[in-house]
Formats: sequence, C-alpha cells, structure tokens
Amino acid sequence: MPSTLDEKLKEAIVGELKRQAADRPQTLSVSDTPDLYVNGKIDLDALIMVVAGSVAGGP
Repeated sequence: MPSTLDEKLKEAIVGELKRQAADRPQTLSVSDTPDLYVNGKIDLDALIMVVAGSVAGGP
C-alpha cells in the first residue's frame, strides 16, 4: 500500500506536468489513464520546485 508521502509526490508531479501541458499544449502532452504518458518538453526546474514544496509541506 502506498504511503501518504508517495501519494503526495505522485499528485504533485502529475499535477505539475498537467499544468505545464495546459500552458504549452503545442510542446507537451500528458495522459494519465490508466498509466502516465508524457510527450514533449518539461520545465524540469518548475517540476523540482513543486516536488520540493510537496516534500517540505508547501502548497
């Protein structure tokens, strides 16, 4: 059974990737049913910030 931290991290990562895809649909697409598929350019710095905030208890 996944831990609460695992679920928070998964939610943060998928949420940020979807946000990036919504902002730049011409360069990134994300599908998460039933598995996660990502195609395109990811802003890794933004993704790192979201993951770090999730681990630190940020919004």
